[in-house]
Amino acid sequence: MAVALAFGAADAAAQQQKNAQPQQQPQQQKNQGPPNALQGFSQNRDEPVKIRAASLEVREKDKMATFTGDVYVLQGDTELRCKTLVVFYEEETTPQPSQQANAARPVKAAEPGPGGDRQIRRIEAKGNVVVVQKDQNAAGDAATFNMRENTVTLVGNVVVTRGADVLRGQRLVVDLTSGVSRMDQGRVEGLFQRAPAEKK
Repeated sequence: MAVALAFGAADAAAQQQKNAQPQQQPQQQKNQGPPNALQGFSQNRDEPVKIRAASLEVREKDKMATFTGDVYVLQGDTELRCKTLVVFYEEETTPQPSQQANAARPVKAAEPGPGGDRQIRRIEAKGNVVVVQKDQNAAGDAATFNMRENTVTLVGNVVVTRGADVLRGQRLVVDLTSGVSRMDQGRVEGLFQRAPAEKK
């Protein structure tokens, strides 16, 4: 089963904040912390999100959709794999004029419903979460993507790799707006390989 979603449209507030502070961007990049694969979701923000899973359960009343069974998410050059992915969304309360005109007309099963636009509020990935972008990997037991705050939190046996460099800890929080990463909640271990010296 394959489904396409648009993550980028879900967080208008973060996008406005990003657009309102273009001069600060170069300054922030100096103190970003360790680069990691989770930042790929910010870099690929305008790309569509494709999700493949064995099954999908939608609970309209609870405003949630649950993908289970070898879940694979692709956005641009960033991949996410996990056992379960739960998407929490909210619907627009004001229907568009075209929807008001069509409200009395019966809806066929193959047509989209008149519920309004859906915005993703939060995404929870559970079970062997792995995010890959180019030569960067980030893995942990669970991840939460908070669209309102534009942050990603990876928890439980977190391992971040970039090439031969490895960073381990219990929790990694990435602010996708500023690009700042923070690893905390317990000891942090790092192994950083020196680049081989060039032969003369």
